[in-house]
Amino acid sequence: MRLILDLARGMLSRRRRQTLVSVLGVALGVAFFVAIAAMMRGFQIYFIQQVIDVQPHIVIKDETRHPTPQAAELATPGGAVEINGVKPIDRVRGIRSAGEKLAVLEAIPGVAAAPILTGAALLRYGARDVSITVTGIDPTRYARVSNIEKDMLRGRLGDLRATANGLIIGDSLALRLGVQMGDTVVAISPRGVSLQMKVVGIFHTGLATLDQTSGYVLLKVNQVLQDRSNVVNQILLRLSDVTRAEPLAREIEDRFGERTESWEEQNRNILTVFVIQNAIMYSVTGAILLVAAFGIYNIISTVVFEKTRDIAILKSLGFTEGDVQRLFLVQGLIAGFLGAALGCLLGQLMIEGLAQVRFATETPAGNDRFLLARDWRIFAVASFFAVASAALAAVIPARRAARLDPVQIVRGAA
Repeated sequence: MRLILDLARGMLSRRRRQTLVSVLGVALGVAFFVAIAAMMRGFQIYFIQQVIDVQPHIVIKDETRHPTPQAAELATPGGAVEINGVKPIDRVRGIRSAGEKLAVLEAIPGVAAAPILTGAALLRYGARDVSITVTGIDPTRYARVSNIEKDMLRGRLGDLRATANGLIIGDSLALRLGVQMGDTVVAISPRGVSLQMKVVGIFHTGLATLDQTSGYVLLKVNQVLQDRSNVVNQILLRLSDVTRAEPLAREIEDRFGERTESWEEQNRNILTVFVIQNAIMYSVTGAILLVAAFGIYNIISTVVFEKTRDIAILKSLGFTEGDVQRLFLVQGLIAGFLGAALGCLLGQLMIEGLAQVRFATETPAGNDRFLLARDWRIFAVASFFAVASAALAAVIPARRAARLDPVQIVRGAA
C-alpha cells in the first residue's frame, strides 16, 4: 500500500497546477459549506433557545384533540358510518381533577409543573382601555416552568403574594396605558366582574406579543376575575431534557385525555422552514463540491490517458487490476483530503471574519451580529462530502485504467 501511495503522490506532483486548482475548488466548497452552515445553524439554535426559554416545554389544555366517539361509531367499528351535525357537549371548561394530575406529573423525574388559568380582560386606566390576556399563576410553581423572573425589570413574582390584587405587566403594555409601578388600574372580565389592581411588577421578554398584551396575577385572583372558582384551564410543564417533550406529551395525552402539546408541535411550521433552509444550503454547497469533483475527474482522466504505458509496465510487473484501480482512487482521495483540510481552515477563518461584522441596528434580544454555530459536526459533514465527492469522481477513470490491456498497449507502442 505504501508503494501505491508513493506512486499516486508522484503522479499528482507532476501536474501541480491542475492538482492545485482541483484542491482549491474542493477547499472553497468546504469553506462555503462551513460558513453558511454555521450561520444557518447558529440562527436556528438561537431561535429554538428563545422559544424554549420563553415558552413551557409542554402545555396540557382543557380540551380534547378528537371529538368523543358517538354510539353509532362504537357499534360499527370500521364500518361505513358518517355522522354530521354533532353538537359539542356543554360542559364547564377546565381541567378536571387538576390537583391529582398535578401530583402525578410532579412525580415524574426531571419534570416541573404549574397550573394556570388564562382569560381575557380589559384594563382601564383613566380614559384608556387596553385588552389583554390575564394569566393566574402560583408564583412559586410558575417560577419553575418559566424564566419570566429573569425578565423582570422592576418587582418580583413574589410581590403578587405581598400585595392584594397585585398585577405584573409588560413594559410595552405599561407604556400604552401610561402606568408605572404602584399605579392602580381597573380590570374588567367578559363575565362583568371588575377588580381594582395594583401594578407591582414590569417585565420585558423582547417578544412584542407578550410585552404588549400579557399580565400576571395570583391564580385565586384570576379565578375571581373570570368567575371560575377553583378552575385551571392549563398545566404547564418544564423538562430538564427538552428532547423528551414530544414523546412525553403523547404519553400524557393518552393517559389523561386532555389535548397535550409540546413546544415542537406548537412551532412545527417554523421548524419546517428550518428543514427547507437546510435543503437549500446543502443544494448550493453541494453544487460547488460537484464542480470541484469534475476538476478531480478531469485530472485523473488525463493522468490515465498520459500514463497508459506506465500502467502497462505496472501490470507486467505484477500489479493486479485492483492495485491499478486503487492507485488512481487514492489520487482522488488525496485531493479530497487536502481540499477538506484546507477548506476547514478557510471555513474557520470565514466564521471568525463574520463574527467581527456588526449591524447598525440592534434586535430586541440584544444581538447586533451574525449568530454563528461553532460546531465540529459541521466541519465533519463538510469534510465527508468533500472526500466522498472526490472518491466518486476518481472511480470512473480508475476503473478505466484497471481495464487497460498491457499487451495491446505495448504492442501499439512498438
